[in-house]
Amino acid sequence: MTTMRMAAERQGETAKAVGTALLAGPALMAAYGAVRLIGRAVSDYGPGAWWTVAHLLFLAGITVFVPVFLGLRRIAVVRGGKRLAVEVAAWAGLLGSAAVAVQAVIDLAVGFVAADEQAMSDLFGRVQDVPGVMPLVYTVVPMLFWFGLLGLVTLLAFFRRDLVRAWAPVAVLAGTVLMATSLDLLPAGALCIGLALIPVRQGLPH
Repeated sequence: MTTMRMAAERQGETAKAVGTALLAGPALMAAYGAVRLIGRAVSDYGPGAWWTVAHLLFLAGITVFVPVFLGLRRIAVVRGGKRLAVEVAAWAGLLGSAAVAVQAVIDLAVGFVAADEQAMSDLFGRVQDVPGVMPLVYTVVPMLFWFGLLGLVTLLAFFRRDLVRAWAPVAVLAGTVLMATSLDLLPAGALCIGLALIPVRQGLPH
């Protein structure tokens, strides 16, 4: 009984962490977008406090999506080909998360070292000129974050209809398109993703 109780407590703690991440991930991304907009409105949004705060929020948001991917992967409860599809989507999302996190760290480092916007531009140019950096950190691999999230939510909309609403993939796609269209639409895009993920919390074990 003690072992079963301990296992139940661990499961409850895991569910609580996932539930918090489902809220915090989109919220932190929305906060990043909001701080970015404010920074651009009141200053040049180059190196400085606004840049640093915005990108710290960005890094935190991406990091929080790690338990989101792992939690969604865990609740799938499927086997065979369905399980393989879930695993591919989840691990693609995690790989994309790592690439985006590296991108955020580079942004923070450049903002800390550079004296002004021109210096930032020069530093970014040097970093991006390193062979392999562009596809690994800026163009190809980061896209796996969005493809993984969309794929995982879409699969769960079929496999776990009790947890993921049928409209959730549409909301995630809308959020992704908004963010890809313009970084100024980050808060709106994050809101769409949050709306898709929040109902999942209701089905997590307590």
